Amino acid sequence: MELKIAVLSGDGIGPEIMRQGVAVLDAIAKKYQHEVTYQEAPCGAYAIGLCGDPFPEDTYQTCLKSDAVLFAAVGDPKYDNDPNAKVRPEQGLLAMRKKLGLFANIRPIQTFDCLIHKSPLREELVRGADFICIRELTGGMYFGEKYQDNDKAFDTNYYTRPEVERILKVGFEYARMRKHHLTVVDKANVLASSRLWRQIAKEMEPAYPDVNVDYMFVDNASMRMIVEPTFFDVIVTENTFGDILTDEASCISGSMGLLPSASTGENTPVFEPVHGSWPQATGKNIANPLAQILSVAMLLEYFNLKEEGLMVRKAVDASLDAYVRTPEIQAEGYPQYGTKEVGQWIVEWINRQ
Repeated sequence: MELKIAVLSGDGIGPEIMRQGVAVLDAIAKKYQHEVTYQEAPCGAYAIGLCGDPFPEDTYQTCLKSDAVLFAAVGDPKYDNDPNAKVRPEQGLLAMRKKLGLFANIRPIQTFDCLIHKSPLREELVRGADFICIRELTGGMYFGEKYQDNDKAFDTNYYTRPEVERILKVGFEYARMRKHHLTVVDKANVLASSRLWRQIAKEMEPAYPDVNVDYMFVDNASMRMIVEPTFFDVIVTENTFGDILTDEASCISGSMGLLPSASTGENTPVFEPVHGSWPQATGKNIANPLAQILSVAMLLEYFNLKEEGLMVRKAVDASLDAYVRTPEIQAEGYPQYGTKEVGQWIVEWINRQ
């Protein structure tokens, strides 16, 4: 297979972890005789420094012409600490999602047996947790009408039937591929937008008779995720709730550095780790590259290269089992490996298979 990949490394630790993701993808391509070409493009704070735009038109065109986007992270304290900044790195991420029509964020949450002790939750609660959060990405308060002055402000949580139907369809279909259990998360007891979500979900239920659907208010879902994460199989929810719940869920595994994600929709799909740019670690060779590498696995699986994706996952598991880990997940008494060393070990493991 021939694949054209847009590489958006972004800010902070982004370039460091991206190099390891690309190295792993190259190793897989060589082993399975695929041809992968790359086109790098700026985004985030780096792009603002170049041209004042966190998602420049040239970057957008590069993404459009590619088969997939491999993305790292954006963010810079210079903008976080300036409430008056008119342009921010994160606006580039929102613009990418909107312009590419990436309405579905797919974020798998799983535990690794050898790292369960790193989870803030008790072992008996998290062992066996394995679910997917599907978050609507291009609607809701993040994109609705906004207003702010010195005395009042509002954000409009705006959704239309087509927007809701298409993301719910993704949820139902993922549930069919897994354990046939879908949880629709909303706040239908308070919000009109949530009542529309629930109404449409109930209308769609008969088309998926093999899927067990339950409905949960977001406050209850956030609690249930902590006290019984193994309850969930597939969660589908709107943009704001999904943003909060997926970050909460990411803690279950013990490290955000272990979790990849995919954003799919109308145009080129994007594959990225769930963590941020961690600017304080830039250049220190301590960032965990596993989420970026597992994003490569999701990219391969998206193109139905299941054996290749499984090889990446096995390589990651092997590195964890061999205690080849960056500092934040390393066990006591074992050497600490850097970003480059973990990536290199995984590449060499793939080459030996």
